[in-house]
Amino acid sequence: MTSHLKKVELHCHLEGAAPPALTEAQARKYGIDISGQLRDGAYVWHDFASFLECYDKVSEVYKTEEDYALLTETYLDELAAINTIYSELIVSPDHGKRIGLGADAYIAGVCEGILRARERSGIEARLIVTGERHFGPESVIGAAEYAANAGNPLITGFNLAGEERMGRVADYARAFDIARDAGLGLTIHAGEVCGAFSVADALDAVRPARIGHGVRAVEDLDLVKRLADLGTVLEICPGSNIALRVFPDFASHPLRRLKEAGVQVTISSDDPPFFHTSLDREYALAAEAFGFGDAEIDAMTRTAIEAAFVDEETRRALLARL
Repeated sequence: MTSHLKKVELHCHLEGAAPPALTEAQARKYGIDISGQLRDGAYVWHDFASFLECYDKVSEVYKTEEDYALLTETYLDELAAINTIYSELIVSPDHGKRIGLGADAYIAGVCEGILRARERSGIEARLIVTGERHFGPESVIGAAEYAANAGNPLITGFNLAGEERMGRVADYARAFDIARDAGLGLTIHAGEVCGAFSVADALDAVRPARIGHGVRAVEDLDLVKRLADLGTVLEICPGSNIALRVFPDFASHPLRRLKEAGVQVTISSDDPPFFHTSLDREYALAAEAFGFGDAEIDAMTRTAIEAAFVDEETRRALLARL
């Protein structure tokens, strides 16, 4: 068991972390039928496309600023209960606009949830604003401009997520330039649905500090060495990778191979209830499926704190808690 270990999460999509019980209560509140997406307390989908559909349908039951405060607070309380000291949540201002709430009210609700959870348990959290690749470069540039101009101390990073097979990374480079100039930390989804080339493209076009997933870099040993030499941190989500069939099983998952090759790796849960996982389970998998000892797991947590998009004072405080 890893319940005694302090935990840190760098890669989690806020709506993807929605606890099924809370989603059910929200659906009842608004009279929304989600029986096709939520049965017996579990989200239902069968491939990547239907996962995205399920995700979107579930997101529909969170409508107001208070709904987002409640969602954020509930998830962070869940993390704090398993000894988590820091969390980065991936959020989309575009989503706030699409549901008619508006980006500002959406982000304000999430920030309220962060403050409530911190007051109760001391858990620290920050927001990574994401552009969604399948809405095209202009939309992603808009998300970067929003993050850059928000003046919100809880928004500390910028990301690119969504359908990895759409466009080349270079198409979105301008958005990352805007975020970089604003002093935001850079991370990007790559090497999950697409192969090693997408990780190489990300390194060439964006020069991110971190890569979301990045696991398919293992298909190119020169690229693995490049990641190790650069010190690029991978936000690895093993449970998600198996659920989405990026790898058939944990025996073939490259977490240990990447770590042994000198790549900086961390452990996260991605969209936990959708993938029948949790951060607690991901840490347990590190021990049980990958054979890491406590000291090795703590080292990955330390890597996550060192790579976190926080000010140095907060980083020192987190390292002291570890």
